[in-house]
Amino acid sequence: MSHSLELECINTLRFLAVDMVQKANSGHPGLPLGAAAMAYTLWTQQLKHHPDNPDWADRDRFVLSAGHGSALLYSLLYVTGYALSLDDLKHFRQWGSQTPGHPERGHTPGVEITTGPLGQGLANAVGMAIGEAHLAARYNRDGHRPIDHRTWAIVSDGDLMEGIASEAASLAGHLRLGKLVCLYDDNRVTLSAGIDITFSEDRAQRFAAYGWQTLTVADGNDVAAIGAALEAARADTDRPTLILVRTHIGFGSPEQDSYKAHGSPLGVADVKQTKETLGWPVEPPFLVPDSALAFFRQARERGAQAETGWNERMSAYARAFPELDAELEGRLRGDLPTDWDTEMPVFPSDAKGMATRVAGGTVMNAIAPRLPSLMGGSADLDPSTHTQLNALGDFEKAELPGIDTQGSDGGGWSPAGRNLHFGVREHAMGAIVNGLAAHGGFVPYGSTFLIFSDYMRPAIRLAALMGLHVIHVFTHDSIAVGEDGPTHQPVEQLASLRAVPDLCVIRPADANETTVAWRVAVQTRDRPVLLALTRQNLPTLDRNRYASAEGLRRGAYILMPPVADHGAATELPALILMASGSEVGLILAAFEVLQSQGVSVRCVSMPSWDLFDAQSLAYREEILPPAVPARLAVELGATQGWHRYVGDRGDVLGLDRFGASAPADILLPEYGFTIEAVVARSLRLVAVNGGSYGTQAVPTALEPSD
Repeated sequence: MSHSLELECINTLRFLAVDMVQKANSGHPGLPLGAAAMAYTLWTQQLKHHPDNPDWADRDRFVLSAGHGSALLYSLLYVTGYALSLDDLKHFRQWGSQTPGHPERGHTPGVEITTGPLGQGLANAVGMAIGEAHLAARYNRDGHRPIDHRTWAIVSDGDLMEGIASEAASLAGHLRLGKLVCLYDDNRVTLSAGIDITFSEDRAQRFAAYGWQTLTVADGNDVAAIGAALEAARADTDRPTLILVRTHIGFGSPEQDSYKAHGSPLGVADVKQTKETLGWPVEPPFLVPDSALAFFRQARERGAQAETGWNERMSAYARAFPELDAELEGRLRGDLPTDWDTEMPVFPSDAKGMATRVAGGTVMNAIAPRLPSLMGGSADLDPSTHTQLNALGDFEKAELPGIDTQGSDGGGWSPAGRNLHFGVREHAMGAIVNGLAAHGGFVPYGSTFLIFSDYMRPAIRLAALMGLHVIHVFTHDSIAVGEDGPTHQPVEQLASLRAVPDLCVIRPADANETTVAWRVAVQTRDRPVLLALTRQNLPTLDRNRYASAEGLRRGAYILMPPVADHGAATELPALILMASGSEVGLILAAFEVLQSQGVSVRCVSMPSWDLFDAQSLAYREEILPPAVPARLAVELGATQGWHRYVGDRGDVLGLDRFGASAPADILLPEYGFTIEAVVARSLRLVAVNGGSYGTQAVPTALEPSD
C-alpha cells in the first residue's frame, strides 16, 4: 500500500470526525485527530470483523473505552461498510440519529458496548476477554477451534486514572488474559489540564506490575511501528498487552497538545487551518475520497471470507462433536436449555426457615448443571453470599505446585471453570459481568452485600441502559445485618436502585419466593435483574395456607387471605398491609392480631415494584383496590417510593435514618419494627379512614394510637 493512500485513509477518519463535531457544534475532536493512525492500523491490519454481519459470534470485539471519541468510531464504522450512512455522520449528536454523543450498544450497528463513563469500557473489555477464554476452553478441541477471537480496546489517560481500571487491569493480569490488547492513547492531556498536574506515575511499570506485557510506540503516526506492536501483542498469548502510543491531542490543529482540543469544536477558522496543515481540502466537508473508501470497504470481503471459513469449521465441529456443538450454538443464540429449571427446589414450610441468601445458593446449584451459560462470582464473599457453583471449577490458569488454593469451589482451576473470583473489586465486577453479557453466550452474575452496590452503581446503570441480561445477587439486605453497624447496613440502597430505569429489583420474602425470583431472573432477557436477599433466617411459608409463591412473577400478590384465582378477590378489606422481603413475615404476624380483633385485613407480598408496575391496570387495582385507602407498607429501608402504593391516606413504616451496631433482635424493636407497632399503625389508619370496610366494622373501642 502506498504511503499516500495510507495517509489519505487516516486523514479521512480525522476529518470526518472533525466535520461531525463542527456541524453538531458539539463533541470531542481532539482524540480522533490524535488517535486516527492507531485506529486505522488496528482496523485494517488486525481486527477480525464482518460489517455485513456485526453480530457474527467469532468476530473480534472492539471497545472504545474513551467513548468521548465516538466520532472516530462512527467514521470507522461508516468507511468499513457497516449499516451507517454519511447522512448519519452528518446528524451526529442529533435527535433520532444513529450517531449519539457517546457510543451506545444496540443503537448503532457495530458498537459492542456503551461507553463514556471512563474506565468502564476497559473493564467491559476484560469481561469480553474472559468470555472468549472460557468458551474456548469449554468447547475447543484438538483440530477444532469454534471460538478463537480477540478483544481490542482504545483507552485514554482518563480511563487509566479511574479506579475501576486499576481493579480490572489487576484482575486481567492475574488471569493472564492473553487475547486482550489495549491501545493507550497516551496524549498526556485531559479535559482540563495536562497530566503533569495530576498523573505522573509510570503507567508502563504499573501495568507490568499487574502482569501485563507493555509495549511503547514513540510516534502515534508511525503506522509501521504501531503494526509491529500489534503483532507483538498478538504473539504473547500468556499476558494481556498495553501498547502505550505517544499521540498528540488535536494533532495538526492550532490547539494541538492543549486541553482546549478535548471537548469543544475547533471552530470554522481552526478547522480550515487544520485541514490546510495536514494537506486536506477545506471543502467540501465530509469528504471521503473514492480511493480511501474502496480500500476501507475491503473489510466487507475480508469479513465475509472469515465468517465463511468459520461456518465451515463449525460444520466440521458439529459432525465431530454434535452435543457440544448443540450446546454452544444454543448459548450463542441466547437460548435456555429446555430442562434448565426441572430441578429447581420447592422448600417445605418451616417456622425457622432459612436466609434467602442460603435459599438462593441452593437454587443456583440446582440449575447450574443444566444451565452451562450461568457463570459469575462474588467480590470475595462466597461464604457469605452463597453464590459459589459447587464443583464447577474456578476460572483461573492451571494450578501450579505450591499455590494456595483455599477458597476454591471445587472442580479444578482452568479457564473452563465457571466460578469467577473477582477479589475485593466490586467496581470492576459490575463492569466485567456487563462485558460477559455483551460478549454473548452467558447468563452472568455478580454478588456482594447490598450496601456495596454503591460501588457498582455506574455499571448497574449502564447494564440497564444497554438492556444487558445480568443478574446481581446482593445479600445482607437491611439493618438486620446487625452488629456490623451502619457502615454495612443498607438503608437508602433499595430506593435508589428501584429508581434506575429498566432495572428489575426483586426482594423475595422466603425460600420459595427466592426460587421463583431466580426463575424470573434467568428468563428476563432484556434487562438486568437484582436480587436482594437476607442474611437472617426467614420462615418458609406454608403455601397450603398462603398463596403460591408464583405470584412473585407479577410483582405483588395477595398472600393472605389466599384466593384460588386473583379474579375471585372481590371482597374489600378494611386494611391492606404490604411488604417486601423479611418484613412480609412481620405483616403476616400483625394480620393474625388484627383479624382476632375483628379487622378485615389483606396482606400483600410485594417483592418487585418493577414487575408489579408492568401489570395491567385491572390487576394492579385488584391487588390494591382504590376503594381501600387504609394501606400500610412495611420495609426495613427508606420510605421513598412507597407512597405511590399506599396513597395520601396510607402510611409507611420504614427507615429514614441510619442503623446502629447491635444484634438484630435488639435493633428491630428499637427502630419500631414490631408486631405491636404494625398493629397500632394499622388501627390508626383504619379509624382515620372511616372504620368500616369489607364485611366487618372496626370495633368502636379501638382508637388511633399515639
